[in-house]
Amino acid sequence: MGINRQSDVGADLQIGPTSLGMVRLYVAADGVELPLDFEPDEAEEIADELRAAAAKARAVKGGQGPRRR
Repeated sequence: MGINRQSDVGADLQIGPTSLGMVRLYVAADGVELPLDFEPDEAEEIADELRAAAAKARAVKGGQGPRRR
């Protein structure tokens, strides 16, 4: 499955810090549990990539500029 291919598969995503100072992305779907641990700097890089992808997706949909929190 490629990144640009739609899917009907659903999954739960949890994100949070671990007791060892890592950032965990925890994905669970259809009996599969996938804990992914990252150093804080790596997690910030992933967050930057998510923001950039969201901005590009917004542009494809003809949406407004970046959302402010």
